[in-house]
Amino acid sequence: MSPEAKDAIFDVLIIGLGPVGSLGAILFAEAGLKVAAIEKEADVYTLPRAVNLDGEIIRALQPAGLATTVQQMMQPLRDGERAGFANAKREWLFGVNAQPMGSNGWQPANMFDQPELEAFLRQTARSHADVTAYVGYEMTQLTNDPGQVRVLARGPDHEETLKAHYLVACDGANSPTRKALGIDWQDLGYDQDWLVVDVEMIKPHALPNEVLQVCDPDRIHTYIATKDPYRRWEFQLNAGETAAQMLQHENIHDLLEAWTPRDTYNIRRAAVYQFHAAIADTWQKDRIFLAGDAAHQTPPFLGQGMNAGMRDVINLAWKVPLVLSGICASSLLDTYQAERDDHAHDLVSWAVDMGQLMQHLAAAEAAERAGKEPPKMRQNSRKSGYGQGREQPPIRSGAVLTEQVSNEGATGYLLPQPVVRNSSGTDVRFDELIGPHFAVISHGPPQFNAASVELINALKIQVIDISELAFVHGRFPDALGAGSGLLLRPDRLVFGHTDASISLDSLLERFARAIKYTQSA
Repeated sequence: MSPEAKDAIFDVLIIGLGPVGSLGAILFAEAGLKVAAIEKEADVYTLPRAVNLDGEIIRALQPAGLATTVQQMMQPLRDGERAGFANAKREWLFGVNAQPMGSNGWQPANMFDQPELEAFLRQTARSHADVTAYVGYEMTQLTNDPGQVRVLARGPDHEETLKAHYLVACDGANSPTRKALGIDWQDLGYDQDWLVVDVEMIKPHALPNEVLQVCDPDRIHTYIATKDPYRRWEFQLNAGETAAQMLQHENIHDLLEAWTPRDTYNIRRAAVYQFHAAIADTWQKDRIFLAGDAAHQTPPFLGQGMNAGMRDVINLAWKVPLVLSGICASSLLDTYQAERDDHAHDLVSWAVDMGQLMQHLAAAEAAERAGKEPPKMRQNSRKSGYGQGREQPPIRSGAVLTEQVSNEGATGYLLPQPVVRNSSGTDVRFDELIGPHFAVISHGPPQFNAASVELINALKIQVIDISELAFVHGRFPDALGAGSGLLLRPDRLVFGHTDASISLDSLLERFARAIKYTQSA
């Protein structure tokens, strides 16, 4: 399956070929790097875990030509689908309706079956010419040398010593890599035991096409219309209940009886988990990076656990090649934690706030039943719910013009991806004009000095004048008004934009400093 690697030094070694590690292997290999991947499990886990994929992640697969294939695995938009909060009678309180097209050019929230998606990503990674996969191997020893990382991996029949310039650990919440490095957790204050039940619907049913956070004082729970024919419930354990009790099939059937008759479904999976909110103290030790659940854990209320992990490897996938090529100094990689840690904190805190909002709404209903004064809702608590105007928070530090980052602007956020008509008269998503590159996007013909031209050529920055395009669907932010411009990173985050004090040339100059451009390649 894999060649002898005694004398080979890989560019990147990935530990774990789950969805995050497989995506990382694909993106690194697509960037021209030589990748090794270790995965201890011979087969993909056959039961669902994550169920929601953001349009942002599908967008990240466009340069690899995989977006449409992945989209076809997603649950299409269903009539009346919405996500929000309900009372004990499942009467709608507030939330959002599903959108057929988000700002990233794909449906914002997509239901999927993880075994299907994970199998596709793993097989795509393993079949890539620049990926060497060691499936059935487990890391037994890790050495973080100044010039390289060395791993001893035990397989079914023998051991391999693998060497790489960098290692990315995508090895889960119980990450052996994180433990080997002695990295601790920052606890963000949410630890609750929940029963998760996945079913396959086998008969016609009346279950709604919704995501409902049911704030029932008797038992807070969540219902998710996942990809057909599957559905999921999550039930918070009440005081005194044990996992063993909750996992008894009769108890599970009793909980579901209020939703659908027991002859309409087969139980696919039932497990009790502790929903946990935590961030690793550090995401990088020399040449080793943590990604996915190895770096952050979140309650599932936003459906962001796997998506956040995929953003980790998307972030690294454009930075590591620049460092290995000598175009940028290795200190560029210091921006990984600076960018991803703050972003993950925002999302995990948001998910915790949602859990606390469910608790508050349940307490308010309990007080109403008892004829008592309801507890006061803390300030802005309602904003913990779905649909706050942005699909994701911005990055607030790292390779970004930090002084431009705000709750309203473009800098630090993903640039929307409209559908445009190209010079051939074909309608395409905007990113197709850029490929896997940086881009200067201007509203009007741009002018550059010699230093800017040198940087544009070195980094293969695409220059696009949007005044020459016809917009079919969607739009760009106000920061791209007539005569203005912005600089876009390969991960589609806006580095910064021109304003009264920043020209395109000065924007590029500050960008070169931010990414540690060396001019030596």
